[in-house]
Amino acid sequence: MGAALYGRVSEIIESARRNAARSVDTAQVISNWLIGREIVKEEQRGKKRAEYGKKILKGLAGRLLVDYGKGYSFQNLKFFRQFFVCFPGLLEENKIRFPVGSESPPIPYEPIRYPPGSELRHPGRLNANLSWRHYRSLMRVSDLGARGFYEIEAVKNAWSGRELERQINSLLYERLALSKDKAGLMKLATKGHDVRRPEDAFKDPVVMEFLGLPESPKLAESNLEGALIDNLRGFLLELGNGFAFVSRQQRLSLDGDHFYVDLVFYDAVLKCYVLVDLKVGKLTHQDLGQMQLYVNYYDSERRTKGDGPTLGLILCTDKNDAVVRYTLGTNRAKIFASRYKLYLPTEAELAAELRRELSDLHSAADC
Repeated sequence: MGAALYGRVSEIIESARRNAARSVDTAQVISNWLIGREIVKEEQRGKKRAEYGKKILKGLAGRLLVDYGKGYSFQNLKFFRQFFVCFPGLLEENKIRFPVGSESPPIPYEPIRYPPGSELRHPGRLNANLSWRHYRSLMRVSDLGARGFYEIEAVKNAWSGRELERQINSLLYERLALSKDKAGLMKLATKGHDVRRPEDAFKDPVVMEFLGLPESPKLAESNLEGALIDNLRGFLLELGNGFAFVSRQQRLSLDGDHFYVDLVFYDAVLKCYVLVDLKVGKLTHQDLGQMQLYVNYYDSERRTKGDGPTLGLILCTDKNDAVVRYTLGTNRAKIFASRYKLYLPTEAELAAELRRELSDLHSAADC
């Protein structure tokens, strides 16, 4: 038996398994939404909605637990109800053909199927690429713009349910929305993260809680670099769509002097090299000058036809934005400095960080 034949047959089997699992997930999503729809419509018939609704849920859960198991507990029925409230247009009413209260079985509903990586044009509609775990996470996002953003990005980037939870917990939408105007926020909510300029590619702060490293002044840059390599998938997820790892400790030789770039990536969206330098302390103007050297060298010696200008990213624990602004001058479009956090900040901490960044942006605009 040839290896090529085995590979093709193996791929057919794996594809069938993935499709079967996805079909089961989609059926569960549809079922949960329809149950939530029944509950909401029934509640609307009650005179005292809150008390009546709670009584309905408890009575229904009591019977369903006996017949169908713990998946239909009182708490889960509350989730189903919330699901319908959060996504009232998930299924098109004229295609369900299942009137509320009808004893007839529902006609199977065919969801919209977008291939991973394609643009989701209808946030809020049923999508076969999103499981019940995805929707459970999305229901936690109260802001409709942010919810639409996460839904689009989950499909475009084929995020697992766990990855989606992580992005929501790290306030990805709020971090990206920092420098957006009203039109930019609307674009985030309806089209997701669209990288067109170098400044669109980087976040500040960068959250790297997945490394499992403690916040410590004794942390060595080599330890940070090693942890990033060991957790490269998580780091690429935090960097964003389009980044590919190229090398570690890339040596640059200039007339007998040797310099080493901590990490080198290639951004397939912007079509350019991205050089990353890691600093465990506060950023200095010497660090910025060193990155300028790296970027200039790459543009001169490594950049090939079709590549965009090389970008530099310095990850540091703290920075003085005025130092960054005056040191870089006209190079601010090519070199960026972002704070990093080794733990998942609370929403209040990140909000304070964003307010500080916004204040710095306004100060820069006044200069």
